[in-house]
Amino acid sequence: MKRIWACMAIIGGLLFAAPALQAQEAATPDAVGYIVKVGQTAPDFEMTLADGSSVKLKDLRGKVVMLQFTASWCGVCRKEMPFIESDIWQKHKDNAGFALFGIDRDEPLAKVQAFARQTKITYPLALDPGADIFALFADRKAGVTRNVLIGRDGKIVLMTRLYNEEEFASLCRKIDELLAE
Repeated sequence: MKRIWACMAIIGGLLFAAPALQAQEAATPDAVGYIVKVGQTAPDFEMTLADGSSVKLKDLRGKVVMLQFTASWCGVCRKEMPFIESDIWQKHKDNAGFALFGIDRDEPLAKVQAFARQTKITYPLALDPGADIFALFADRKAGVTRNVLIGRDGKIVLMTRLYNEEEFASLCRKIDELLAE
């Protein structure tokens, strides 16, 4: 009898957890495809970087974190990345209170490494097989060239979509402001 109750508790726990795991992906996307909102705590995940190391978002609490969702096939990403490199990464890479990760959507390691060389970026790139990390922030079918800025408290502060000079300038200003706090 104890075994039956134990099995039922496990199955019940799985049934209870399944909707919670799917809830993030089932959220209604906004006009640009985001399913998260400014002010919300960023969903936690673990990413594997192109160098083989791994990072958990929750371990970055206390830092200002910028996530750039990208892919080698994305022309707008290729246009934006040199600006991220020069105007954000080169300016803040030595600041221990800042972290920047490009998250490459659904491409193999060799392609991600070649992409970094082609775009001449030096900030870390992470792999996102199946676009599972992407799907925590946006509708899985939505496009890339997205930046999510997360404050030291783990809450989303700013989100951008595509590359727009004014919006990019506001992203740079917000990073400066958060790092000055």
